[in-house]
Amino acid sequence: MLNKMMSEVLETSKKVSQMSRHVRIDRQALGRFVRKLLADDIQVPRWAPCYHFCDGTEKTVAYLLVLDTINFCFWPPPGKAKWEIEYQSERLSGYYALAASLKRAFESAAPVNNAGYLADLSLDELVLLEKYDGNACRLVEAAENSALKLVRLLAENFSSFNDVSEYQGQKVFFYKRAQILTADLYGAFNGKKWGSFTDMDKITAFADYKLPQVLRHLGIMRYTESLTQKVDQELMLEAGCPEEIEIRANLPKREKPLDHSRLIGSCGTWARMTNSGKSRIIKH
Repeated sequence: MLNKMMSEVLETSKKVSQMSRHVRIDRQALGRFVRKLLADDIQVPRWAPCYHFCDGTEKTVAYLLVLDTINFCFWPPPGKAKWEIEYQSERLSGYYALAASLKRAFESAAPVNNAGYLADLSLDELVLLEKYDGNACRLVEAAENSALKLVRLLAENFSSFNDVSEYQGQKVFFYKRAQILTADLYGAFNGKKWGSFTDMDKITAFADYKLPQVLRHLGIMRYTESLTQKVDQELMLEAGCPEEIEIRANLPKREKPLDHSRLIGSCGTWARMTNSGKSRIIKH
C-alpha cells in the first residue's frame, strides 16, 4: 500500500512525460551534469539552522508542520516589489524570509505552535486538533518511522498536502509538500527522533517550482517556443494547466544510473542560492 503511493507518483509522472507537448528532458545534458556532479563530489547540503527554528524538541516538529503548510511560491506579480525582511542584519526574500519570520514567531510569545489558535486560520490545523490532540509529534509518531506512511497520513488528512492534478483526463500524483515535510524532519533532526525514517530512500524528487529553473538553466529541461515565450515574458501559468503539470512531471524522479539524492541536493543548493539573492535570478 505504501510503496503503491510512491509508484503512483513515478508512474503518473512518467505518463505525463511521455505525452508532454511543451516540455522535454535533454538526456545528454542530464548525463553531462550527472557526470560533472559525481566528478566534483558535491554532497547533499546539511540543514540550515540559521534561518530555521530548531531546538530539537516537539516545538521544532510543530514549526516544520506550520512552515510546510503555508510555504508556497514567492514570485511577485510583474511590476510588484519582492517581499523581503530584515533578519540579523541580512535582507532575506522568498522561502528563507518565510522560514526566518516564522522562526522569530516561534522564539517569541506568539502562540503559533498552538493548534487551537491556528485552527481559526487553517482547516489543516483543525484536523491536527481533532485527530492528534493538536500535537504535531503525535502525527509524526503515527507514521511509525516510515517516511511513506507519513506522506500518506498527510495527503489523506490535510487538504493542502493532497497534491494531485489532472492531465488529459488522468490523475497525476505529486505529494510535494508531504514529501518536503518528511525531508525537513529528517534534516532538522539529522535522521533521529522525529526525523528517524527507515525508508527515506523511497521518497521522490519534489515537484518544486525552483528546480525547473535550475534544470532549464543547465539545458536539461527544454521548453517549446510557445512556453518559452510565456515564461520569459513572466506570464502567469494557471495551476493545473497542461504546461504547469508537464513542468512538474518532467522533473527527474528516480533515474537508476544516477545518485538521486546528489542530483536533487545539488540542484536544491543552486535553487536556494537563487532564492536568497546570492546568485542571479534564473527564470523557469
